[in-house]
Amino acid sequence: MAPSRIDSSPEPQLESQSGKPTVYLIDEYHPEAVKHCKTLFNVIGPQDPEIKNWRQNARYLLVKGSSVTEDDIAQTKHLRAIGKQGVGIEKIDAAACKAAGIKIFNTPGINATAVAELVLALTMSVAREIRPIALRQEAGGAIAKATCSGLILTGRSIGLIGMGNISRRVAEIFRGAFGSHIIAYDPFLPEDAWSDLPHERATTVDQVLSADVISIHVPLVKETTNLISYPQLQRMKSTSVLINAARGGIVNESDLARALQEGLIWGAGLDCHMQEPPTKDMYAKLWSSPRVVSTPHIGAATDQTQMETAKAAVDNLFEFIKQQ
Repeated sequence: MAPSRIDSSPEPQLESQSGKPTVYLIDEYHPEAVKHCKTLFNVIGPQDPEIKNWRQNARYLLVKGSSVTEDDIAQTKHLRAIGKQGVGIEKIDAAACKAAGIKIFNTPGINATAVAELVLALTMSVAREIRPIALRQEAGGAIAKATCSGLILTGRSIGLIGMGNISRRVAEIFRGAFGSHIIAYDPFLPEDAWSDLPHERATTVDQVLSADVISIHVPLVKETTNLISYPQLQRMKSTSVLINAARGGIVNESDLARALQEGLIWGAGLDCHMQEPPTKDMYAKLWSSPRVVSTPHIGAATDQTQMETAKAAVDNLFEFIKQQ
Protein backbone atom coordinates (compact mmCIF):
# COMPACT_ATOMS: atom_id res chain seq x y z
CA MET A 1 0.00 0.00 0.00
CA ALA A 2 1.27 3.44 -0.85
CA PRO A 3 1.84 5.71 2.13
CA SER A 4 -0.88 8.22 2.96
CA ARG A 5 -0.41 11.60 1.31
CA ILE A 6 -2.39 13.38 4.01
CA ASP A 7 -0.03 15.91 5.51
CA SER A 8 0.05 17.22 9.05
CA SER A 9 -0.05 20.88 8.10
CA PRO A 10 -2.74 23.04 9.68
CA GLU A 11 -6.15 23.00 8.09
CA PRO A 12 -6.82 25.79 5.59
CA GLN A 13 -8.04 28.96 7.26
CA LEU A 14 -11.47 28.21 5.82
CA GLU A 15 -11.80 25.34 8.27
CA SER A 16 -11.77 27.44 11.41
CA GLN A 17 -13.98 30.41 10.52
CA SER A 18 -17.23 29.04 12.00
CA GLY A 19 -15.84 26.76 14.70
CA LYS A 20 -17.23 23.81 12.76
CA PRO A 21 -15.43 21.46 10.40
CA THR A 22 -15.84 22.46 6.78
CA VAL A 23 -17.34 20.07 4.26
CA TYR A 24 -17.29 20.55 0.51
CA LEU A 25 -20.67 19.50 -0.91
CA ILE A 26 -20.00 19.06 -4.62
CA ASP A 27 -23.48 17.74 -5.55
CA GLU A 28 -26.99 19.00 -4.89
CA TYR A 29 -28.44 17.40 -1.75
CA HIS A 30 -32.04 17.39 -0.51
CA PRO A 31 -32.82 20.81 1.04
CA GLU A 32 -33.63 19.28 4.43
CA ALA A 33 -30.32 17.43 4.38
CA VAL A 34 -28.48 20.65 3.56
CA LYS A 35 -30.16 22.36 6.53
CA HIS A 36 -29.11 19.45 8.73
CA CYS A 37 -25.58 19.58 7.34
CA LYS A 38 -25.30 23.25 8.22
CA THR A 39 -25.98 22.48 11.88
CA LEU A 40 -22.87 20.29 11.94
CA PHE A 41 -20.56 21.75 9.30
CA ASN A 42 -19.43 24.90 7.65
CA VAL A 43 -20.81 24.01 4.20
CA ILE A 44 -19.20 24.92 0.90
CA GLY A 45 -22.01 24.11 -1.54
CA PRO A 46 -22.15 23.52 -5.30
CA GLN A 47 -22.91 27.18 -6.03
CA ASP A 48 -20.11 28.57 -3.85
CA PRO A 49 -17.13 29.85 -5.87
CA GLU A 50 -14.83 28.12 -3.38
CA ILE A 51 -16.17 24.70 -4.43
CA LYS A 52 -13.72 24.64 -7.35
CA ASN A 53 -10.88 24.47 -4.84
CA TRP A 54 -12.02 21.30 -3.08
CA ARG A 55 -9.03 19.32 -4.28
CA GLN A 56 -6.64 21.80 -2.70
CA ASN A 57 -8.57 22.67 0.48
CA ALA A 58 -11.10 20.00 1.43
CA ARG A 59 -10.59 17.69 4.37
CA TYR A 60 -14.14 16.37 4.12
CA LEU A 61 -16.20 15.83 0.98
CA LEU A 62 -19.87 14.98 0.34
CA VAL A 63 -20.89 13.54 -3.03
CA LYS A 64 -23.94 12.01 -4.64
CA GLY A 65 -23.43 11.37 -8.35
CA SER A 66 -20.13 13.08 -9.13
CA SER A 67 -16.99 11.13 -9.89
CA VAL A 68 -13.90 11.28 -7.71
CA THR A 69 -11.11 9.97 -9.90
CA GLU A 70 -7.57 8.82 -9.31
CA ASP A 71 -6.40 12.14 -10.73
CA ASP A 72 -8.65 14.02 -8.30
CA ILE A 73 -7.18 12.08 -5.40
CA ALA A 74 -3.65 12.73 -6.63
CA GLN A 75 -4.36 16.48 -6.43
CA THR A 76 -5.78 16.45 -2.92
CA LYS A 77 -3.62 17.76 -0.11
CA HIS A 78 -5.80 17.45 2.99
CA LEU A 79 -8.67 15.09 2.14
CA ARG A 80 -9.44 12.61 4.91
CA ALA A 81 -12.93 11.28 4.21
CA ILE A 82 -15.71 11.18 1.64
CA GLY A 83 -19.39 10.84 2.50
CA LYS A 84 -21.35 9.24 -0.35
CA GLN A 85 -25.13 9.49 -0.60
CA GLY A 86 -26.32 6.08 -1.80
CA VAL A 87 -24.86 2.61 -1.89
CA GLY A 88 -22.76 2.47 -5.05
CA ILE A 89 -19.23 3.87 -4.93
CA GLU A 90 -18.20 2.89 -8.45
CA LYS A 91 -17.70 6.56 -9.37
CA ILE A 92 -15.16 6.96 -6.58
CA ASP A 93 -11.71 5.49 -7.12
CA ALA A 94 -11.66 3.35 -4.00
CA ALA A 95 -8.16 2.01 -4.64
CA ALA A 96 -6.71 5.51 -4.90
CA CYS A 97 -8.55 6.54 -1.74
CA LYS A 98 -7.26 3.52 0.15
CA ALA A 99 -3.69 4.20 -0.93
CA ALA A 100 -4.03 7.80 0.23
CA GLY A 101 -5.63 6.86 3.55
CA ILE A 102 -8.97 8.45 2.64
CA LYS A 103 -12.08 6.85 4.13
CA ILE A 104 -15.29 6.38 2.12
CA PHE A 105 -18.67 6.22 3.87
CA ASN A 106 -21.77 5.23 1.88
CA THR A 107 -25.36 4.70 3.04
CA PRO A 108 -26.35 1.05 2.54
CA GLY A 109 -29.77 -0.19 3.60
CA ILE A 110 -31.55 3.15 3.82
CA ASN A 111 -32.93 2.94 0.28
CA ALA A 112 -34.01 -0.71 0.65
CA THR A 113 -37.75 -0.11 0.93
CA ALA A 114 -37.84 2.37 -1.96
CA VAL A 115 -35.96 0.04 -4.30
CA ALA A 116 -37.99 -2.99 -3.18
CA GLU A 117 -41.24 -1.16 -3.87
CA LEU A 118 -39.99 -0.33 -7.37
CA VAL A 119 -39.17 -4.01 -7.90
CA LEU A 120 -42.80 -4.75 -7.02
CA ALA A 121 -44.03 -2.02 -9.40
CA LEU A 122 -41.88 -3.27 -12.28
CA THR A 123 -42.93 -6.87 -11.69
CA MET A 124 -46.62 -5.99 -11.62
CA SER A 125 -46.30 -3.80 -14.71
CA VAL A 126 -44.62 -6.55 -16.69
CA ALA A 127 -46.86 -9.34 -15.41
CA ARG A 128 -50.09 -7.46 -16.18
CA GLU A 129 -48.91 -6.11 -19.56
CA ILE A 130 -49.32 -2.49 -18.51
CA ARG A 131 -46.92 -1.13 -21.14
CA PRO A 132 -48.27 -3.03 -24.17
CA ILE A 133 -51.84 -2.16 -23.22
CA ALA A 134 -50.94 1.51 -22.75
CA LEU A 135 -49.09 1.56 -26.09
CA ARG A 136 -52.11 0.09 -27.85
CA GLN A 137 -54.41 2.65 -26.27
CA GLU A 138 -52.12 5.50 -27.27
CA ALA A 139 -52.13 4.22 -30.83
CA GLY A 140 -55.90 4.83 -30.94
CA GLY A 141 -59.02 2.77 -30.75
CA ALA A 142 -60.72 0.92 -27.93
CA ILE A 143 -58.92 -2.06 -26.43
CA ALA A 144 -61.13 -5.07 -25.80
CA LYS A 145 -60.25 -6.65 -22.48
CA ALA A 146 -60.52 -10.06 -24.14
CA THR A 147 -57.31 -9.19 -26.00
CA CYS A 148 -55.40 -8.62 -22.74
CA SER A 149 -53.86 -11.48 -20.84
CA GLY A 150 -51.43 -11.13 -17.95
CA LEU A 151 -49.92 -13.28 -15.24
CA ILE A 152 -51.14 -13.93 -11.70
CA LEU A 153 -48.35 -13.51 -9.14
CA THR A 154 -50.08 -14.95 -6.08
CA GLY A 155 -48.46 -18.24 -5.17
CA ARG A 156 -45.63 -17.76 -7.68
CA SER A 157 -41.98 -18.09 -6.65
CA ILE A 158 -39.40 -15.34 -6.62
CA GLY A 159 -35.70 -15.97 -7.09
CA LEU A 160 -33.28 -13.48 -5.59
CA ILE A 161 -29.69 -13.15 -6.71
CA GLY A 162 -27.94 -11.49 -3.77
CA MET A 163 -29.20 -11.42 -0.18
CA GLY A 164 -28.44 -7.91 1.01
CA ASN A 165 -30.76 -5.33 2.55
CA ILE A 166 -32.74 -4.63 -0.62
CA SER A 167 -33.13 -8.28 -1.50
CA ARG A 168 -34.45 -9.08 1.97
CA ARG A 169 -37.01 -6.28 1.72
CA VAL A 170 -38.11 -7.61 -1.68
CA ALA A 171 -38.50 -11.08 -0.15
CA GLU A 172 -40.61 -9.70 2.70
CA ILE A 173 -42.88 -7.77 0.34
CA PHE A 174 -43.42 -10.66 -2.07
CA ARG A 175 -43.99 -13.13 0.73
CA GLY A 176 -46.49 -10.81 2.39
CA ALA A 177 -48.30 -9.75 -0.77
CA PHE A 178 -48.32 -12.98 -2.77
CA GLY A 179 -47.31 -15.76 -0.42
CA SER A 180 -44.31 -16.26 -2.67
CA HIS A 181 -41.92 -19.14 -2.27
CA ILE A 182 -38.51 -17.49 -1.98
CA ILE A 183 -35.36 -18.90 -3.55
CA ALA A 184 -32.26 -16.91 -2.61
CA TYR A 185 -28.62 -17.12 -3.67
CA ASP A 186 -25.60 -15.43 -2.14
CA PRO A 187 -22.26 -17.23 -1.90
CA PHE A 188 -20.89 -14.71 0.59
CA LEU A 189 -23.45 -15.01 3.38
CA PRO A 190 -23.43 -17.73 6.04
CA GLU A 191 -25.82 -20.65 5.70
CA ASP A 192 -28.01 -19.40 8.53
CA ALA A 193 -28.63 -15.99 6.92
CA TRP A 194 -32.31 -15.05 6.83
CA SER A 195 -33.01 -17.74 9.43
CA ASP A 196 -36.13 -15.83 10.47
CA LEU A 197 -37.48 -15.58 6.91
CA PRO A 198 -38.75 -18.80 5.27
CA HIS A 199 -36.84 -19.39 2.07
CA GLU A 200 -34.97 -21.96 0.00
CA ARG A 201 -31.24 -21.28 -0.05
CA ALA A 202 -29.82 -21.85 -3.52
CA THR A 203 -26.23 -22.92 -4.01
CA THR A 204 -26.02 -21.84 -7.67
CA VAL A 205 -27.47 -19.11 -9.85
CA ASP A 206 -29.09 -21.81 -12.00
CA GLN A 207 -31.29 -22.85 -9.08
CA VAL A 208 -32.64 -19.31 -8.86
CA LEU A 209 -33.50 -19.33 -12.55
CA SER A 210 -36.25 -21.88 -11.92
CA ALA A 211 -38.34 -19.19 -10.18
CA ASP A 212 -41.27 -17.34 -11.76
CA VAL A 213 -39.77 -13.92 -10.96
CA ILE A 214 -36.01 -13.39 -10.89
CA SER A 215 -34.78 -10.20 -9.24
CA ILE A 216 -31.12 -9.14 -9.18
CA HIS A 217 -29.54 -7.45 -6.16
CA VAL A 218 -25.75 -7.65 -6.46
CA PRO A 219 -23.06 -5.07 -7.27
CA LEU A 220 -21.47 -4.85 -10.70
CA VAL A 221 -18.04 -6.45 -10.38
CA LYS A 222 -15.99 -8.68 -12.66
CA GLU A 223 -17.76 -11.80 -11.38
CA THR A 224 -21.26 -10.41 -11.96
CA THR A 225 -20.71 -8.79 -15.36
CA ASN A 226 -23.01 -10.53 -17.87
CA LEU A 227 -24.14 -12.85 -15.08
CA ILE A 228 -27.47 -13.19 -16.87
CA SER A 229 -26.74 -13.87 -20.54
CA TYR A 230 -28.34 -15.98 -23.25
CA PRO A 231 -27.56 -19.39 -21.65
CA GLN A 232 -29.20 -18.30 -18.38
CA LEU A 233 -32.19 -16.81 -20.20
CA GLN A 234 -32.64 -20.12 -22.02
CA ARG A 235 -33.02 -21.87 -18.66
CA MET A 236 -35.81 -19.58 -17.49
CA LYS A 237 -39.51 -20.27 -17.97
CA SER A 238 -41.44 -18.77 -20.87
CA THR A 239 -43.59 -17.11 -18.18
CA SER A 240 -40.63 -15.75 -16.19
CA VAL A 241 -40.27 -12.08 -15.34
CA LEU A 242 -36.71 -10.74 -15.01
CA ILE A 243 -36.05 -7.65 -12.88
CA ASN A 244 -32.79 -5.72 -12.71
CA ALA A 245 -32.80 -2.92 -10.15
CA ALA A 246 -29.12 -3.38 -9.29
CA ARG A 247 -26.64 -2.24 -11.95
CA GLY A 248 -26.46 -2.16 -15.72
CA GLY A 249 -24.07 -4.76 -17.09
CA ILE A 250 -25.21 -7.62 -14.89
CA VAL A 251 -27.77 -8.54 -17.53
CA ASN A 252 -26.40 -8.81 -21.06
CA GLU A 253 -28.75 -6.40 -22.81
CA SER A 254 -28.33 -7.69 -26.36
CA ASP A 255 -28.93 -11.25 -25.15
CA LEU A 256 -32.03 -10.08 -23.31
CA ALA A 257 -33.37 -8.41 -26.46
CA ARG A 258 -32.82 -11.67 -28.35
CA ALA A 259 -34.49 -13.73 -25.63
CA LEU A 260 -37.55 -11.48 -25.64
CA GLN A 261 -37.76 -11.60 -29.42
CA GLU A 262 -37.64 -15.40 -29.29
CA GLY A 263 -40.19 -15.60 -26.48
CA LEU A 264 -37.82 -17.32 -24.06
CA ILE A 265 -39.19 -15.29 -21.14
CA TRP A 266 -42.38 -13.33 -20.49
CA GLY A 267 -40.81 -9.91 -19.98
CA ALA A 268 -38.36 -7.73 -18.10
CA GLY A 269 -38.38 -4.73 -15.80
CA LEU A 270 -35.17 -2.72 -15.89
CA ASP A 271 -34.25 0.17 -13.65
CA CYS A 272 -30.55 -0.16 -14.52
CA HIS A 273 -28.84 -0.03 -17.90
CA MET A 274 -25.36 0.07 -19.36
CA GLN A 275 -26.15 3.58 -20.61
CA GLU A 276 -27.67 5.83 -17.97
CA PRO A 277 -29.98 7.48 -18.48
CA PRO A 278 -31.10 5.10 -21.23
CA THR A 279 -32.05 6.59 -24.60
CA LYS A 280 -34.08 5.36 -27.55
CA ASP A 281 -31.01 5.56 -29.79
CA MET A 282 -29.29 2.99 -27.59
CA TYR A 283 -32.28 0.85 -26.63
CA ALA A 284 -34.61 0.89 -29.62
CA LYS A 285 -34.17 -2.86 -30.17
CA LEU A 286 -34.72 -3.79 -26.53
CA TRP A 287 -37.67 -1.42 -26.15
CA SER A 288 -39.24 -2.79 -29.33
CA SER A 289 -40.48 -5.58 -27.09
CA PRO A 290 -43.65 -4.21 -25.46
CA ARG A 291 -43.01 -6.42 -22.45
CA VAL A 292 -39.99 -4.40 -21.39
CA VAL A 293 -40.62 -1.74 -18.77
CA SER A 294 -37.60 0.53 -18.49
CA THR A 295 -36.95 3.30 -15.95
CA PRO A 296 -33.88 5.56 -15.55
CA HIS A 297 -32.46 4.23 -12.25
CA ILE A 298 -35.23 5.66 -10.09
CA GLY A 299 -35.09 3.03 -7.33
CA ALA A 300 -34.21 5.57 -4.65
CA ALA A 301 -35.95 8.49 -6.36
CA THR A 302 -38.50 9.31 -3.69
CA ASP A 303 -38.43 12.53 -1.71
CA GLN A 304 -38.28 10.66 1.58
CA THR A 305 -35.47 8.37 0.46
CA GLN A 306 -33.41 11.22 -0.96
CA MET A 307 -33.74 13.12 2.31
CA GLU A 308 -32.89 10.10 4.45
CA THR A 309 -29.89 8.94 2.43
CA ALA A 310 -28.48 12.46 2.20
CA LYS A 311 -28.83 13.00 5.95
CA ALA A 312 -27.19 9.63 6.57
CA ALA A 313 -24.22 10.61 4.41
CA VAL A 314 -23.84 13.79 6.46
CA ASP A 315 -24.15 11.94 9.78
CA ASN A 316 -21.72 9.18 8.78
CA LEU A 317 -19.09 11.75 7.91
CA PHE A 318 -19.66 13.73 11.10
CA GLU A 319 -19.42 10.59 13.26
CA PHE A 320 -16.05 9.84 11.68
CA ILE A 321 -14.84 13.34 12.52
CA LYS A 322 -16.02 13.07 16.13
CA GLN A 323 -13.96 9.93 16.58
CA GLN A 324 -10.75 11.53 15.40
